[in-house]
Parts: sequence; structure tokens; C-alpha cells
Amino acid sequence: MKLATRLQALPRDARDTLFLLAVITLLLLPQLPNLPWWCSGLTVVVLIWRGTLAVQARPLPGKWWRAALLAITLIATYATHRTLLGRDAGVTLVVILLALKTLELRARRDAFVIFFLGFFTMLTNFFYSQSLPTAFAMLLALLGLLTALVNAHMPVGKPPLAQAARTAGWMALLGAPIMLVLFMLFPRMAPLWGTPNDTMTGRSGLSNSMRVGAIAQLALDDGIAARIKFEGPVPAQRNLYFRGPVLSNFDGRTWTAAPLFENAFMPLNLRVDGEPVRYEVTLEPSNRPWLLTLDATPIKPELPGYRVFGTSDLQWLANRPIGDLVRYSAESYTRFLSGPTGRTAALQPYLALPPGSNPRTAQLAAQMRSDPALAGATTSAFVQAVLQRLRTGGYSYTLDPGVYGDDTADAFWFDRKAGFCEHIASAFVVLMRALDIPARIVTGYQGGEINGVDRYWVLRHSDAHAWAEVWEDGAGWVRVDPTGAISPDRVGQFRRLAPAPGLFSGAIDAMSPTLAQNLRAAWDAVNNGWNQWVLNYTQSRQLDLLKNLGFETPSLMDLATVLLALLVVVSLAGAGWTLWERSQHDPWLRLLGQARARLRRAGIEVPEAMPPRQMAARVAERFGDSARPLQDWLLRLEAQRYARTPAAALSALRAEFRRLAWPR
Repeated sequence: MKLATRLQALPRDARDTLFLLAVITLLLLPQLPNLPWWCSGLTVVVLIWRGTLAVQARPLPGKWWRAALLAITLIATYATHRTLLGRDAGVTLVVILLALKTLELRARRDAFVIFFLGFFTMLTNFFYSQSLPTAFAMLLALLGLLTALVNAHMPVGKPPLAQAARTAGWMALLGAPIMLVLFMLFPRMAPLWGTPNDTMTGRSGLSNSMRVGAIAQLALDDGIAARIKFEGPVPAQRNLYFRGPVLSNFDGRTWTAAPLFENAFMPLNLRVDGEPVRYEVTLEPSNRPWLLTLDATPIKPELPGYRVFGTSDLQWLANRPIGDLVRYSAESYTRFLSGPTGRTAALQPYLALPPGSNPRTAQLAAQMRSDPALAGATTSAFVQAVLQRLRTGGYSYTLDPGVYGDDTADAFWFDRKAGFCEHIASAFVVLMRALDIPARIVTGYQGGEINGVDRYWVLRHSDAHAWAEVWEDGAGWVRVDPTGAISPDRVGQFRRLAPAPGLFSGAIDAMSPTLAQNLRAAWDAVNNGWNQWVLNYTQSRQLDLLKNLGFETPSLMDLATVLLALLVVVSLAGAGWTLWERSQHDPWLRLLGQARARLRRAGIEVPEAMPPRQMAARVAERFGDSARPLQDWLLRLEAQRYARTPAAALSALRAEFRRLAWPR
């Protein structure tokens, strides 16, 4: 209460300045994680400085101070980003310029510059996130900026901010239909920038390379990677392997994908069995070119705005990184075989190992080859022998294995005997290759969970997984998941690993695990609705809308035609509403004005403020009894306006007005 009283006691300029600074703070808060630390710090200092000057009614800093701060900003921006152009450097400069502009906020013109710079800064938040919380925060910032803009146009004195806020709210509501029409029909365009983020910081997810043993502890990322809507029955969780990058080149520590030209020599030879699984994938932005599909997908998914091509290792790739939310349909078979059925030279790269690496694993392979029980064994027999070793050899699945040395397979098989899926898959493939069995690592997602609210199947980054494929004579490439031998619960997600809960979610989970699960499912469903109906409203969905309106083969020209037609209809409706509003605006005064104009044409001077009774007296003085009907009409017009029981309805007076004989 004391604070409100103190604010009311401030001069209007100080109060309006503080409100504008509060709006700018709200506008910049979501942007702080994306800014360099010095930019965030300098912005906070400048805004606090400007607020202090407003409260204490002290003069603003001179131009040399502002010039020095601007120079420091330019130098620091260039030192941080090595450029003054581009998304990150541009956003940094815009934020600092918005803060510095408040230091010369003296006149209304300066306020208008801040308003429109604030609107632009508000848009830059969507360069980094288009999530529902960001949109809600920017809606509040928009209403705050509109309130400040309306307040700047209000008369002198201290008009209440609530009045300006109501006006701003009505402005937003009136503009909402236009915004909705433009959203539905304005041509969709790709984002100006992607959001690269692949620093291999030890968080779960997918990458085009896998450096084994370099991460001491894996932090599970509970963010959503994709949502899947199955058309029919959902396959068993143990069969839900969503394929990502296939890694076949190994230098002793790092697995990488083979160049595309190398895969060209490997025959696809995909053979599927059973009924297909049809589904729709909503893929979150990854800044990577691969499309997640359920193993295996023989038909190319259609992705509007991208060219999609397949590889011989069953991957589907887009022609450019996917930097925005996309949606596509696919058809897969969970029972399949692929690759050559006989030994060919194309399999040789899948046997390669760095010379001298992992000597103890090579020795283990030699021992298995010389074991009488495995003499002449098939690939399947060797695979089962290795899986049995994993089951009974004291191996464990952990997210905290520590940092491995150079010979990662040796460390896993003989020393650590613990690791997460990348350690297990890598050690397994190295041993298979040492046994002269072609093998490779496949990365992707396994399992997932269904959202009970919207019935979408959700894949999180914590579901990222690595498994192996070995080549068998007569069959081709066959999936083997060695992690399942150590931790069967990991495959199928019956007891999935989860990241440590935060303070708030942990408190809710402690009180009621069911409530926490339901809240999370509801929030995921709301986010999914936002993604499906807003972020993923693509050009193809616009054209589908035109199909529903009766267009057989809609095009962008049809879209432009419909938008133009709507603009014309809205314009005509606005003109009609204006005419109607004018006709409804005090029709009695309008009829009196028409009578006044007719009398002036008859030569009678009638001031604007003259009432009908005096007008009737002027008519009597000028024309006598010959104009008696006109005098009576004017008296009845005044009676209709002021009498408790009007002598005549206004419509009747209007009709009589057209029949009167006006003197000349």
C-alpha cells in the first residue's frame, strides 16, 4: 500500500517512465538466457540507473556518456560473436540499444522510438523459442507496450493506468480477428534462422558422431524429441526402435557415419514381413537432417518444403537441417531384413578396426574362435555367446560410468564392466568385428510413452538409445540390442530411467506421484496442441483448408485470391458498419440538422444552437400563417425530444418531413 501511494505521488513523467521500464524488463526476461552475460548485466544496470534517475528527478546522462556506452557495446558484441551481423549479434545489439535509448527518454518522440524498438525486440524472442510459455510472455509484453503507447496519448494530469490498459485490451481484441485471418491465409514461410545447438555437452539425444568414454556422467534431457500418432494398434514397446544416424567408421574412440558415397555401394535389399504400421510424426527442431522413422520404412516420407532421400542403411534424410517443427506421415514394418544375403566387398568397411586398438578384446575374440564349443559356429551363435557373457559377467547399465581411457572396449569388457548404451553397443560391435563379423552401431530412440490425455506417443531425449546390427549370411543385417542383455527393463521402458526432478516437480511428486504424472501429461498435451495447430500450421495445411472450402487443386494463387476476397469483404463490411453507425448516431439531431439546412435555403438565418421552438418563431415572422404546417412540425419535433410522452414517433416526423411544403 505504501509503495502504491509513493508511486501515485510521483510526477506523471516519472510514473510513466517506471511503467515503461517495467514493460521493457518483462519483454527482456525470456531473452536473458540467450544473451552474453555482459549484455544481460549491462542491460539490468542501465534500466536500474534510468529508474533511479526518474524517481529522484535527476538529469539524464549527457551524450558523451551514451556514446561511450555505445562504443563499449559494439566492441563487446564483436569480441563475443566475431561479427556485428547475424542473429545472435543482432539480437545482442537490439537489446542493448533498447536499454540505452531509455537514457535519452525526454520527449514523446523518444518514447515512440522505444515503443517500436520494443515491438521489434519482442519478435526476436521467437528466434530462439516458439513455445507456448514464450508466446504467453510475449502476449503480456504486447499488452504492456500497447498500454504504454495509449498512456502516452492520454491528456495531461495523471490518468489511471487501468484506463489505458482497458483501451489497449480492446485494441488487441479488435485486432485479433484480423490477426487470425492473416495467420490462416498468409503464405507460410520458413524461419529466417535455425537454432544450432550441438556442443556435445553430455546430454542425452542424437548426434552424427559418438565419442565413447569421453563423458563421465550422462545428464538425461527430458525434453521432447518427437510425438507420434499411430493410426491403428501401437506395436509393443520392445519393438519401437526409431532409427537415426548409423555409425560405421571407428578411429578407436569416436564412431562416425560413413559418407553417403560409401553407402552407395551397399545394396538395400529391404525385405519386410507382416502388416505395416501407419503413423504421423511431429518432429521437434533438431538442426539435423535426419527424419525419425520406425524401423523399417520402405516408402519415402513426404515432408513439405524439404527434399527427402534414403540411404542404403535405412535412414531417411532431408536436404537441409530441420530447424523448425515439422510433421510427416510414414509406413513401417517392425519385422524386416536388409542388405546383401551373401558376403560381398561392400561389407569390408564394417569389419575395420584401428590397428593395435583394444588388444584384450582382440584376444577375447581369438579365444572365442578357438573355443571347441564354438568351432564352426554361425554368426547367430557368436552373438548369443556374447549376450550370455553380458548377462552373467557382472555387467551393469549406469549413467555414471566415469571417463574411459583410449581402449574403450577393453575397459568395458575387463575393467569397468559398466556404462550406458553407447559403451555397451560400441564394445559389442568392436568384439563382433574382431570375430570377423560385419557390424555397425545404430542410434535413435527406443520405447517412449503414451500421453493419456491426447493419446500421442511421446519420444523424449532421455529415450535416445544405441544398438547394434550384425550381418548374417543368408539373412543380411539383423538388429541386436546388447543393452537388453544387461538391463532388460531399459528395452521396452517398463522401468525407464528418468532425470532428477526439479524442486517444484519433486515436491509435487513427493505429495502425489499420480498428480505429478497427470499434470505432466496435461501440460504435454497442451504443448502438443500448440505445436499441432499453431507452430505446425504449414503451407500444406493452408492448402488443405482451401480443399475444405471447395477448391479441387488449390495453389498459392488461390490462397492469395481468398485472402484478397476476404480483405474486400471486410473493407465493405467496415464501410457498411460506418454508414450504419452514422445513421444510429442521434437520429433526432440528424433530422434537426436537415430541417436547419432547408430553412437556410429558404433564406432564414438559423444558428447551430437554435432550438426548434425558436426556429418555428422565425418561420412565423417570415412567412406568417402560410407556413403553419412547418411551424407545427417544428414544435412537435421539440416535444418529441423533451416531452415525457412524445406526441409523435421520430419515424413519423421523418416521413412528414419529406412531405412538407417548404417556403421559398
